Amino acid sequence: MNLALALPSARALTDRRLWFMAVFGFIAGLPLALSGFTLTQWLAEGQISLGAIGLTANIGLAYTLKFLWSPVLDQTPPLPWLGRRRGWLLSIQPLLAAAVAGMAFTTPHVDPIPTFAMAALIAFLSASQDVAIDAWRIESFDPARQGAALAAYVIGYRVAMLTSGAGVIWGAGVVGWHGALLVIAGLLAAGVLVTLAAPEPPRPEALPPATGLGARIAAAVVAPLRDFLGRPGAWTVLAYVALFYLDEAMAGKMLAPLYRFLGFDRAAVALATGPVSLAATMLGFAAGGALVGKLGMGRALIATGFTQMGFMSMYVWLTLMPGNHAMLYATVITEAFVQSMATAAFVAYLSSLCRLRFTATQYALLTSVAALASHTVGGLSGFLAAAMGWTAFYAMTTFAALPSMLLMLRILRRFPPEDRLPDPA
Repeated sequence: MNLALALPSARALTDRRLWFMAVFGFIAGLPLALSGFTLTQWLAEGQISLGAIGLTANIGLAYTLKFLWSPVLDQTPPLPWLGRRRGWLLSIQPLLAAAVAGMAFTTPHVDPIPTFAMAALIAFLSASQDVAIDAWRIESFDPARQGAALAAYVIGYRVAMLTSGAGVIWGAGVVGWHGALLVIAGLLAAGVLVTLAAPEPPRPEALPPATGLGARIAAAVVAPLRDFLGRPGAWTVLAYVALFYLDEAMAGKMLAPLYRFLGFDRAAVALATGPVSLAATMLGFAAGGALVGKLGMGRALIATGFTQMGFMSMYVWLTLMPGNHAMLYATVITEAFVQSMATAAFVAYLSSLCRLRFTATQYALLTSVAALASHTVGGLSGFLAAAMGWTAFYAMTTFAALPSMLLMLRILRRFPPEDRLPDPA
């Protein structure tokens, strides 16, 4: 999908469902940083060891494994009178807000275990909410409007990440970590009102026969997986998808302790990862989508991938320039742009791999594979950084994307990507 062309038109903006989609994107994006960058910043300030901080990458395994329990959310929800999608959302959202409030009352510098436990619960509930919101989007918009719906979702999601990331870090300096996290809990609690006001999408006319949960899981997971693995080069493609985020998985988890080690205070970090970085991210998505349209899928993947790998070297230079705010801002903003550009091409590629009859399930499986490195290998990043030192560690992560790029070159030669796979006759 060309994300540059997916932005909603003026006529589309009159569709109230798009505004709900943007707000749902905001609600979905709020919890992510609380088990990611914001959490590591809080732990770094509490003098938690690098090894323990690195292991927090495993907290996000829920985002990788959510496809395992996603079929459950296609069944009758605990609140059936609200409909399938709103019923599940109304069951999940109060628990999610309560989990964030619970984390706000922990003290990681005294005992980090309760903080880790609440962060893991937040990740599980957040991943479950993502499944329900994705289903709401797919069922609420016809295929011609899916691009506009996704654009609205991304805008809301990115604003939420800014709020629970840089916003919480800045707010912690004003009202403390506990107060800043309680604000996020309040915003998530308000999501219940949004869900109540949102329209329930029409229930599909033909649903799978109710033959038991095991059969439903087989139809939702096994059949799409069998279809994918039966294609030529499927395992090569899966290896590429699994390795795509390897550099980000290792480098990104250590950014908060790196910034602290280099002498950048909380305000500088909030400014670097704030609105300007958000603007660079959105421009990167648009540029990546334009490159897919101009160069084609394969060439765009290679061009953006090697560009991102090259600009990752800026972190190596940053490690040699402690306290240099100009280098901090240049590195963070540039990396946000090139990373988003590569991600746009990557998302377009993942979409092209989905069979029309299995689009939702195969996309969930592929994104789960793509997140695997972030929540497994990323857990070793703290130990590697402690053993190697910051400069050597970031020099290594600069080349961490090379295996995936070599696999893509092989895919282009032997299994060139298609714009969209047709359904079998």
